[in-house]
Amino acid sequence: MYILLRWVISAAALLIVAMVVPGFHVGSFGTALIAALVLGLLNLVVRPLLLLLTLPINILTLGLFTLVVNALVILIMSSVVKGVQVDGFAPAFWGAIILWLIGWVANTLLVSKNDDPKVEVL
Repeated sequence: MYILLRWVISAAALLIVAMVVPGFHVGSFGTALIAALVLGLLNLVVRPLLLLLTLPINILTLGLFTLVVNALVILIMSSVVKGVQVDGFAPAFWGAIILWLIGWVANTLLVSKNDDPKVEVL
C-alpha cells in the first residue's frame, strides 16, 4: 500500500512540476503515472551509475552536482516516455528541485519517527 501511495504522490508531483515550471509538459495523469514509474526505475538503475561516475565533481561541489545528475535523469525519462516533454536542461533542473522538495515533504508527512516504511502492518 505504501508503494502505491508513493507512486501516486510522485505522479501528482510531476503534474505540479508541469504546472509550475515553464518548458516541462505532462500530457495527463496516466502519462504522469507511467513517467513516475520510469523515473523510479531510472533512479534505481541509472542514477547510481551517474553518481559514481561524477563522484569527484560531486565531492568538489559538496553534493550540489547531484541536482545536475537528477536533471539528467529527468531528461532521460522525458526521452523515453511519450507525453512528457522537457524543453531543455533548465526546466529539468528546476523540475528536479521541485520534485525533491515535494518528495521531502511527502516523506516527512508519511513516515513518523517510529514507523518503518518498508514494513507494512496488515
